[in-house]
Amino acid sequence: MENEIKNEQEKKEWYVVNTISGHEYKVKEKLENRITSMNLQDRIFRVIVPEQKEIEYKDGVKKEKIKKMFPGYVLVEMIMTDEAWFIVRNTQGVTGFIGSSGKGAKPFPLLPQEVDKILNSMGMSRIDISKDLKEGTKVKLISGPFKDMVGKIDSIDQKEQKLNILVDLFGQETTIEAEISQVEKL
Repeated sequence: MENEIKNEQEKKEWYVVNTISGHEYKVKEKLENRITSMNLQDRIFRVIVPEQKEIEYKDGVKKEKIKKMFPGYVLVEMIMTDEAWFIVRNTQGVTGFIGSSGKGAKPFPLLPQEVDKILNSMGMSRIDISKDLKEGTKVKLISGPFKDMVGKIDSIDQKEQKLNILVDLFGQETTIEAEISQVEKL
């Protein structure tokens, strides 16, 4: 059973959910409440309304404003099971998934680089540091000069979203620094 859950954890991916425009935060709240009440924390993980800060100057006064990056859409990190798909799809305010042909077909997830681009612009990472990573965790570098190398996490700087990773470089264990977006958990 534990192995079964671990194998499914590896299928945790990000999906785009279409909402009634202007109801993104209501959908996020309702979906989070359903996840808790139906005990689906092991299937549906994070619900995010993509947004970014914009600076406006009005009458010579600088104002910081939060603006939705994709009005009418919410990102959901989940394992695509029949139950999780049904719960998300039938949450009030959800009109469907992007990447699904309809007719009961399950949607395609976002590509990791697409997720990274959106989350990085929000100062977030696809990997949830507090839950997914710890010292000693094996990771693979997916970008940068050490791409495709595998190593173990030596230390984590949560504030800066950086990792020190021990890799085998020319037969010697070497520490390299990488951003969270540059790694994937093995």
